[in-house]
Amino acid sequence: MRWQTLFKNIPFSVSDDKPWSILLALDEFLSTIVGNGHSFMETGFNIQGTVYIAPDAVIEKGATIIGPAYIGPGVTIKQGAYLRGGVYLARGAVVGHATEVKHALFLEHSYAPHFNYVGDSVLGRDVNLGAGVKISNFKNDGSEIVIDNIPTSLRKVGAFIGDGTKIGCNSVTAPGTIIGKDCLVYPLVSLRGIIPAGSVVKLKQEQEIVPRKF
Repeated sequence: MRWQTLFKNIPFSVSDDKPWSILLALDEFLSTIVGNGHSFMETGFNIQGTVYIAPDAVIEKGATIIGPAYIGPGVTIKQGAYLRGGVYLARGAVVGHATEVKHALFLEHSYAPHFNYVGDSVLGRDVNLGAGVKISNFKNDGSEIVIDNIPTSLRKVGAFIGDGTKIGCNSVTAPGTIIGKDCLVYPLVSLRGIIPAGSVVKLKQEQEIVPRKF
């Protein structure tokens, strides 16, 4: 699957059309940024390395940012968030309380607002992760991630989540998952492989209600 089918645009040049090529291009872009995070460091924020922060970004105290990182206009990073390993947050993105982001690109108005983990991944425009959604990026045996029978040459790859997709609370994506545009994923779903655009992914379970005995 080409990344162009998932995302309207990427804010830097990507030489290959494979989705995981975006992660390599992210590293190249972040190596060129000029940081201004020192002004935040001086006022008690925990910011390390090369970090660019847009003037109207909101960073709450108690957040940690370890560069390189690009924090775009209108971004909100809430108390207890932890960003590391190379992060790009485009306009209006939100990283919420107790959310960890490692080596990832958030496109415009994408949200990981509550207790999320996002590693080695790309979140498309207007993507929302429900509370507790985890994007796994590493297999238990540490082997190479293979996507659609194509070796990536990488041991850490998370998910590529297309524009407009919403994922319900406490769902988990396996390493190398690709989710198309405008999908709806119900809570508690374990996702893997390639999910076509416009899909609804449900978890079927039986619920039994019985009278309480006193």
